[in-house]
Amino acid sequence: MDVQTALVTLLAVAIVSALAPFVVAMSGRLRLPQVVVLIVGGVIIGPEVLQWADPASVTLIADVGLGFLFLMAGYELDLSLFAEHVGRRALVGWFVTAGIAIAVTGLLASVGFVHAFVPVALGLTTTAFGALLPILRDNDMLGGRFASFVMPAGAVGEFLPIVGIAIFLSANGKFLGLASLVAMLLVALLFTVLPRLTFLARFSSTFRQGEHATSQTTLRLTVALLFVLLVVASEFGLDVVLGAFLAGVVLRRWAPGDVRSLETKLDAVGYGFFIPVFFVASGMNLDLASIAEAPLRLVVFFVLLLVVRGLPTMFLYRKDLGLSQRWQMTLLTATALPILVALAEIGLRTGHMLPENAAALVGAGVLSMMIFPGLAVALHKRGAPGPDSHRGGDDDLRGSGIP
Repeated sequence: MDVQTALVTLLAVAIVSALAPFVVAMSGRLRLPQVVVLIVGGVIIGPEVLQWADPASVTLIADVGLGFLFLMAGYELDLSLFAEHVGRRALVGWFVTAGIAIAVTGLLASVGFVHAFVPVALGLTTTAFGALLPILRDNDMLGGRFASFVMPAGAVGEFLPIVGIAIFLSANGKFLGLASLVAMLLVALLFTVLPRLTFLARFSSTFRQGEHATSQTTLRLTVALLFVLLVVASEFGLDVVLGAFLAGVVLRRWAPGDVRSLETKLDAVGYGFFIPVFFVASGMNLDLASIAEAPLRLVVFFVLLLVVRGLPTMFLYRKDLGLSQRWQMTLLTATALPILVALAEIGLRTGHMLPENAAALVGAGVLSMMIFPGLAVALHKRGAPGPDSHRGGDDDLRGSGIP
C-alpha cells in the first residue's frame, strides 16, 4: 500500500470524524448518535460508493481504535457490581439469551440458512458495550439506578462472547484455547498486583512528577499496558479485544496518579482519534453488494438480535425497572457490532461461514447500531414516568453515579 493512498484515506477519515458532531447537531429530533454518522460516512467515502478511501490502508489504526473501544469498556466496568443483584441478574440474562440463541441457530442450521453454528450463535448473544459508552455518556445515561443495571448487562454481553470465541473458535483448539484464556487472565491479574509491591513504590514519585509534563508518564504507561495485553492475547491465539477489555479492567485498579486527569486524556486520545477511525473503517468495509444480493438475511439477523438478545430483558427485569427503562434495556442490549465483525472475519477465514451470512451479520450489527440506541435515547429523553415508575422510573436515570 503506497503512502499517498494511506494519507488520502486518513484525510477522508479525518474529515468524516471532524464533521460527525456537526451532522449530529443538525439532525434535530432524529438525535443521530455519532457512531451512526461515522459508519454512514465510512460507507460513503469507501470503495462501495465514492471510492475516496481504501480501508486496507487504515487497518492497523482501526484495530488500535477497536482496542481503545474495549479498553474504555473494561475501564468503565466496576467488577464489584457482579457481587450484587445487578451483576447476578446480568449473568442470568446472558445465559438465558445463550440458550435461546443455541435453539434458534440450530433451527436455522437445520433448514440450511446458516452453516457456521457457533459464530452465529455467539453473535446473537453480543452487546456492543464499548460502542454504546460514548452514546450513553453523551446523553447522561451513565448515572443512577438504570445505569447500575445496564452496565453489567452490557459488559457480560461483550465479555462472555469473547470468552466463547477464545474457547470454541481458537485456532489452537478448544483445550489450548481455554488454557490460553486462563494464562491471559493470570497475566492481567499480575498487572493488578505489581503496583502494590514495595520495591515499585519508589516509582510513584516519577508518575506524579511526569503525568502532567511532556513525559505524560501515566498516559504512556496506559498505552503500553494496552499494547502488552493486545500482543499477549494475539500470541495466545485469542481475539485481541479480550486483551483490550482486560487492560481496561486492570487499569481501573492499577491507574497511578491523577485518575481523573488520566480519564480525560484517554477520552481525548481514544474518542478524539482512534475510535472514530474504527467506526469509519467499519463503514468502509461493509459489503453492500452481498447484502443487496440477499437482503432477507440481513433482516433476519437484525430481528434476531432484538428478539434473542433484547426481549428477554423485558421479563428478567420486570421487578427491577419500569416499562420505559426495560424497553431501553431491550434496545441497548440488542445493539451489536464490534464482536460481529470479529466473528464474521473468523467465520470467513475458517471457511465455515457463508460470505453472504458474514456480510448480513455485520450489516445487521451496523443497522442495530444505527437504530436501537437512537430509540433508547429518545425514550430516555421523554422521561415520562409510567404507571410502574415506583419500581425505578425514568427520573432515576438522572441520579448519582454508579459506585
